[in-house]
Amino acid sequence: MAASPTVWPGRPYPLGATWDGSGVNFALFSEYAEKVELCLFDTLGRREVARIALPEQTDQVWHGYLPDVRPGQLYGYRVHGPYEPEQGHRFNPHKLLLDPYAKAIDGKLRWSDAHYGYKIGSRREDLSFDRRDSAGGMPKCKVIDQAFTWGDDRPPMTPWHETVIYEMHVKGFTERHPGVPPHLRGTYAGLASEAAVEHLKALGVTAVELLPCHAFVDDRFLVRKRLRNYWGYNSIGYFAPDLRYSASGKVSEFKTMVKTLHAHGIEVILDVVYNHTAEGNHLGPTLSFRGIDNKAYYRLVPGEPRYCMDYTGCGNTLNMMHPRVLQLIMDSLRYWVLEMHVDGFRFDLAAALARELHAVDKLGAFLDIIHQDPVLSRVKLIAEPWDLGEGGYQVGNFPVGWTEWNGKYRDSLREFWKGDGGLIGDLAYRLTGSSDLYAHNGRRPYASINFITCHDGFTLDDLVSYDHKHNEANLEDNRDGENHNRSWNCGVEGVTDDAEVNRLRRRQKRNLMASLILSQGVPMLTAGDELGRTQGGNNNAYCQDNEISWLNWGIDKKDEDFFAFVQLLIQLRKSHPVFRRRSFFQGHSLRGDEVKDIIWLNPDGQEMTEEQWHQSFARCLGVYLSGDTIAETNYRGRPVRDDDFLLLINAHHEAIPFLLPEYRTRRSWSLVIDTLSEVQAPNIQVHAAGERYALQGRSLALFTIPRSAWEPDGVERS
Repeated sequence: MAASPTVWPGRPYPLGATWDGSGVNFALFSEYAEKVELCLFDTLGRREVARIALPEQTDQVWHGYLPDVRPGQLYGYRVHGPYEPEQGHRFNPHKLLLDPYAKAIDGKLRWSDAHYGYKIGSRREDLSFDRRDSAGGMPKCKVIDQAFTWGDDRPPMTPWHETVIYEMHVKGFTERHPGVPPHLRGTYAGLASEAAVEHLKALGVTAVELLPCHAFVDDRFLVRKRLRNYWGYNSIGYFAPDLRYSASGKVSEFKTMVKTLHAHGIEVILDVVYNHTAEGNHLGPTLSFRGIDNKAYYRLVPGEPRYCMDYTGCGNTLNMMHPRVLQLIMDSLRYWVLEMHVDGFRFDLAAALARELHAVDKLGAFLDIIHQDPVLSRVKLIAEPWDLGEGGYQVGNFPVGWTEWNGKYRDSLREFWKGDGGLIGDLAYRLTGSSDLYAHNGRRPYASINFITCHDGFTLDDLVSYDHKHNEANLEDNRDGENHNRSWNCGVEGVTDDAEVNRLRRRQKRNLMASLILSQGVPMLTAGDELGRTQGGNNNAYCQDNEISWLNWGIDKKDEDFFAFVQLLIQLRKSHPVFRRRSFFQGHSLRGDEVKDIIWLNPDGQEMTEEQWHQSFARCLGVYLSGDTIAETNYRGRPVRDDDFLLLINAHHEAIPFLLPEYRTRRSWSLVIDTLSEVQAPNIQVHAAGERYALQGRSLALFTIPRSAWEPDGVERS
């Protein structure tokens, strides 16, 4: 090992490795450590060239400044302290540790027993002590120069009510795209390529929600089975973009991707996993937090600190009650906004972040801190409002400033369209923004992130093709994944040549997609659903980094027709504010005339009675949306008004004649959409008010009366 480089006392802040143009300051928090050693490695990360004891400790932060170190330097830590598992301490200086504040992590984790702080297979395993050095199989942290030319980059700042989210995987979206240059496929640069951006723009989405891009680990049990943690919900570095998605191996590639998407008006939302880390439970490896300060970073079982509390199903839960853990997460979030220019976050298992002593507390420290933060309170915040602990299902309970993945929306729409009865009341709430969930504490319809599918579960195509999961490729004997999918195979399990079944499946997809995009709230599409993507019935493809998960861009005419249908729906939503209101419906008129802002109709064209809402056999519903009673103003302060629309929905298997209502002496309705048709031809069919429209079984129809038919000038759409 070479002679130790010069080291000065340095500063306790900022945490991490910070290049200031002259040298690098290193700072690491550990409350219970007795000594911290900084380990420097050669350019390949194979040889430890220096080991330096950080000379200073200030407020439990160990720090030192190395004037001779430059960007590109690879490093890690060894932390000395008590190894007392029964007291919650698991220090082991034989294990090289990643810096929690590392801005880049270089190399792959090559699993071996040396990564564990205890001797695997020994009696009372985790109480033993392993002296093997893990450095040879560990990735290394890298010092970076954060300089980047952002130019005139500005966040699009799309208002919530105008947002259309596209949930996607960086690699899965680009890996097989024929228009993406081969050397860029599967990367941030690939997502920023012209072909990728053009698809997003053609579709009409306003934001991409990227599955985890924080540096993460492939679980050892998956690697042994030659599988991967494809989704990436196994974070180990909260400041470092995972470089497996970088064509250049540089952090700046992520920044270029964000800048490019911003230039085309597309926001970037990151799926973040602050609820747990890749180190698992008490029998997990020692890679970073566990070896730096297990007792500070993790929630431990009260009275038995040998064990981790597990609200996440992943073995551990970060200790949100510790101020330094809160600081870590807040510093990470601010870094991604201020340094990487992202526009928001979707928080995985967010209920775990709100737990105080045990219960989920919507006034918990984490939520309070974000609410008052001048940076984070202004970006898009999306909660996955549940975890696996007691009382963890918290849909509707997050505070103002937060939106939520609305799992009740997903379940209700799936159940309704597969034909379950007694759901029209719940359906009405979901179509109108779920006021039953979000109005009680002052939130708006856009607090509801509506979705039918997401990365976790069936694709849209599989939702209408399979009654049961088919996860054999995961090598867990089909035991993994959700069993209650609320799916319907339309009569045949999986792929079929039955033309009638296939026609019904395509219609069901149109029904589900139309319901989603025409609902109040924020629609979220899953990448590939617009192209007929299938996972062959796998509803838990988290470990499938292959053709099962990657988008197939070789689409046929039927897929092209469906893509055009989705385009039409998104354009309708963008063009008509009646589908993206900023406030909930009130059920009355603004001016006291006959027309309310919303009217629920039975098949006779009459307003629904209380008794009809509770009929278990009811599977048909009409909703009249008045464009004259939106009760909002645009940015000029002028009233926002729109065309009138009539949405008819029939989940029954037989046709139901629906009387088209007549309001304000209007004479005719123009058909915009009928999901019975493979190809839509809007506004060609005209139907007189008072006639009955043959609403076919398992179909949806949308009609309009243009505002120009009755309204003088002086109002605007916005």
